[in-house]
Amino acid sequence: MVLVLARKLDESIVIGDNIIVKIVSVENGVVKLGIDAPQEISIMRSELLEQVREQNISAAGKTDVEELAELSKILGKK
Repeated sequence: MVLVLARKLDESIVIGDNIIVKIVSVENGVVKLGIDAPQEISIMRSELLEQVREQNISAAGKTDVEELAELSKILGKK
């Protein structure tokens, strides 16, 4: 379920007790948001998150067992 809210320039919404999303500008169909959140909360554009996820899946699929064994020897583990 998605909550849809209408906001005007300089209006905000509050998420929980400590996240504020403010409409900073609206130009040529582009809305710029300002997000005030605690530093420990990760904020990332969804398309970047998906790109990182795909790269991680791709990298995990390329794991070479021999390379892992060699790395294990280098690190002194059995």
